[in-house]
Amino acid sequence: MKSMRTEDAVGQMLCHDITRIIRGVSKGPVFKKGHIITEEDIPVLLSVGKDTIYIWEVNENMMHENDAAQVLCDISINEHMHASDISEGKIELIADCPGLLKVDKKRLNAINSLGEMMIASRHGNFAVKAGDKIAGMRVIPLIIEKQKMEAAKEAVSGGPIFSLLPFAHKKVGIVTTGNEVFYGRIKDTFTPVIIDKLSEFDVEIIGHEISSDDSAMEIAAINKLLDAGADMILCTGGMSVDPDDRTTYAIGQVADRVVTYGAPVLPGAMFMLAYKGENNIPIMGLPGCVMYAKRTIFDLVLPRIMAGEVLEKSDIDLLGEGGLCLNCKVCTFPNCGFGK
Repeated sequence: MKSMRTEDAVGQMLCHDITRIIRGVSKGPVFKKGHIITEEDIPVLLSVGKDTIYIWEVNENMMHENDAAQVLCDISINEHMHASDISEGKIELIADCPGLLKVDKKRLNAINSLGEMMIASRHGNFAVKAGDKIAGMRVIPLIIEKQKMEAAKEAVSGGPIFSLLPFAHKKVGIVTTGNEVFYGRIKDTFTPVIIDKLSEFDVEIIGHEISSDDSAMEIAAINKLLDAGADMILCTGGMSVDPDDRTTYAIGQVADRVVTYGAPVLPGAMFMLAYKGENNIPIMGLPGCVMYAKRTIFDLVLPRIMAGEVLEKSDIDLLGEGGLCLNCKVCTFPNCGFGK
């Protein structure tokens, strides 16, 4: 690549896209890489501020920005996503289906620490829809050493940086606990909230049991839904430390493994997660905040469960940073800091 006065560049090949920005109207390439400059192009190039221009020269030790962007794409892309066309040296990854985005932060940071190249992405562990942008990538200079791109490949050896876990269909059972609901003292306002949140995913609610605060009744209700074929159980109410709150005990009796009772998230500190059987059927105890707060730990955990992840206590522990919801008057979740 060498520079040349634009007026002298007739017949030469452009080595990069030339961008024209019209404020409030458009931004995009007015000429594409590989374009052979004509006499008529000179005024256009001058009008976009190109008094001097780069033209392409073959160099076996260097790689053009478009080819380098393709290298970054190759080490990033995975199933259930596709790459955009290369434009102005940049490639974007687009989701092919609804699912949970996973980001290998270690590999992503390894690439961005090499210099002269970059990959920017959405936060991992959040839901994306089909057609959503996942990431964008490019190198900074117009040409880059091939050796540096080989170093990029080596830095992420072992698998792509991104993965997209499609959401699965789940049969859900709901257990509403509490003497106040069971005996008809108050209306159940918790279950409609749960159903509304589940409606964002592919679920089938196969049963809804209402139990008193009696532990044996709660245990029977959970087992009834498991016997009916539920592959996820949601228990509401009875999650605090009051003497009448026994849901945690009931979940612990039914489950084969309790992951956690308690989470570093507000709202949602008294959340419980356990698993049943070889298929790791999740049983969740949802604290009362899920009923009245706009966003809680349930919003952070549910997409991961729907994508088939089996969460460990370490996954819950990591939610502390970003685990404080600010209860904004206008909720913009997930486009905010909650859970990130």
